Amino acid sequence: MSARFFSSGARGLAALSPMRATATRNFSASTRRLADATVLPARKPVGAFRGGLFGFLLGSTLAGGSVYTYVLQEYKASNELLTEDIYALQAACQRLSKYVHELEDKMDAAERKRK
Repeated sequence: MSARFFSSGARGLAALSPMRATATRNFSASTRRLADATVLPARKPVGAFRGGLFGFLLGSTLAGGSVYTYVLQEYKASNELLTEDIYALQAACQRLSKYVHELEDKMDAAERKRK
């Protein structure tokens, strides 16, 4: 019962509060304020053909640029892989050449021993 008494009293105090009276404001413009307002210039509407053409050119330019960067990255990656393979092949050829020279030297030494 006492909770109901205090809550109704609090509502009554809130209704009489001076804060509530100042919280509601009227938003209206005076005639002097309306006279100072400037009119914005009318925008020329973009036609459907011109807008479509502009959108097509913008889209194709963006798509072409993205394809170019993708192809360039793929080219660089494949070029690096190819360069690594060439260096690996070069190292293998040098090892094979060294092995063949060692075998030739051993064959020459074996022939000298026979004679």
